[in-house]
Amino acid sequence: MADLQGKTIVVTGAGGGIGLAAVERFVASGANVVATDLAGTGVDTAGEMGDTVVSQVADVTSRADWESTRELAIGTFGRIDGLVNNAGIEGAITPLVEYPEEMLDRVLAINVKGVFLGMQIIAPLIIEGGGGAIVNVSSVAGLSGASNLSAYSASKHAVIGLTKSAALEFAPQAVRCNAICPSPIDTRMMRSLEDAMKSDDVDAATLQALIASNIPLGRYGAPSEVADLMTFLLSDDARFLSGAAIPIDGAMKAR
Repeated sequence: MADLQGKTIVVTGAGGGIGLAAVERFVASGANVVATDLAGTGVDTAGEMGDTVVSQVADVTSRADWESTRELAIGTFGRIDGLVNNAGIEGAITPLVEYPEEMLDRVLAINVKGVFLGMQIIAPLIIEGGGGAIVNVSSVAGLSGASNLSAYSASKHAVIGLTKSAALEFAPQAVRCNAICPSPIDTRMMRSLEDAMKSDDVDAATLQALIASNIPLGRYGAPSEVADLMTFLLSDDARFLSGAAIPIDGAMKAR
């Protein structure tokens, strides 16, 4: 198991799904964790894991909230060694020509601006501590198009662009930056997508089986499996890995 002993990691979108699984995995690997998410998401659950975790209600689109997160991390643990930009939304599931402009703005604000602000505000502290790692959550939809998810796909392509740029800029300061690109993972987001896609002729179970059939390994991923990859990327075991966009997708992108 990758070792994060003594490292302090900031995790956004930590109220459930992949984010909460990541907090649990990081704590098990010896890390201190600052867990953030919006109110009502269950981020308090992360904060109840023990003395090595603190939680905070925060909006990733707010510079003031990011600055507050930075101060919480330094005030509690004295340093920051890693950042996981996990917060994101799927937005509307509708054809591009019908896509609501206000929803486009919201998707880009959370999925792109949130990642940008996180790196801009947290990376200097990682550099100050002697280096570390950043993991940004993209998607398989960031590697190719996605019908009826134009804003989401565009935002996840942008995450990869930000990641690669940051990897080049931060390399001289010993900060690695990678993106991960999950396929369908068994989370709330997939329930939302399934609800939008099902019809009178296709029930939820049939739809899940249909989606899973497009994944060569034949199933959705588990949040814990994504958390395992994050842990490796944050650890010293990945010390020469930076600037990558890594699918974790059951071989979807191997075709």
